[in-house]
Amino acid sequence: MQIFTKTDNLIKYLDDFSNKTKGFVPTMGALHGGHLSLIQKCVKENDISIVSIFVNPTQFLEGEDFDKYPKKIDADKKICSLAGVDILFLPSADEIYFEDEISILAPKIKGYILEGHKRPGHFNGVLQVVLKLLNITRADNAYFGKKDAQQLYLVKKMAKELFLRINIIECNIIREDSGLALSSRNSYLGQKEKKDALLISEALKKATQMVAKGEKDVSNIKREISKILNTLKVEYIEITDRDFNKIDTIEQGNTRILIAAYVGLTRLIDNVEV
Repeated sequence: MQIFTKTDNLIKYLDDFSNKTKGFVPTMGALHGGHLSLIQKCVKENDISIVSIFVNPTQFLEGEDFDKYPKKIDADKKICSLAGVDILFLPSADEIYFEDEISILAPKIKGYILEGHKRPGHFNGVLQVVLKLLNITRADNAYFGKKDAQQLYLVKKMAKELFLRINIIECNIIREDSGLALSSRNSYLGQKEKKDALLISEALKKATQMVAKGEKDVSNIKREISKILNTLKVEYIEITDRDFNKIDTIEQGNTRILIAAYVGLTRLIDNVEV
């Protein structure tokens, strides 16, 4: 596995692989089983596999957990090496950002709902760094998890509307046996908090069961979800179509159910498609 910290060095190195298919997995590190599933798919489907680890400062708002975001670089290197990754990119912020930059802006509507409502400008930073990383790696295929559903939607939208020659590959959420969606921020949770966090996946499971039994009324489903989550600080419970438009009636095969809630001081998100 080759490790690069300098953007120019990576770009020059990749010039030798112009005739190879390149897959890319962008991460912020503290790798877990969810990341590993993306990495393994990337390694399997491409001649050259690239993973980046970069805690992107521009997607964190003031007061968020940028400074304490979990960092496990030695363990991350080992995970990537054992998974068969060819290239690991570990840039500093100075390698990615410049003074007085040209900016990429998230869409004014879809970038400022749900995750973007309480975190205005978050998706500007996400799209900015993803576009840079895609250009640096010149990947043919890039792999993103469905847990960050709105992020995935906006990355796909950016790729389409900026005519990027890349395939954005959607990958399923990986969960613990308990149902808890894997997340780097799960490391913040104490034993009791981890148990409390299971209410989120429990609520999504209940909603899925209701839909399977024929419930179509969005307000009824949201009411049942709220009952399950009543001991948590809920930021939002939303039900939309796959394009993040609000709906009043479940559209089988075209619906997302999304939750953001605090477990103690830790903000967690999860979602399910029905």
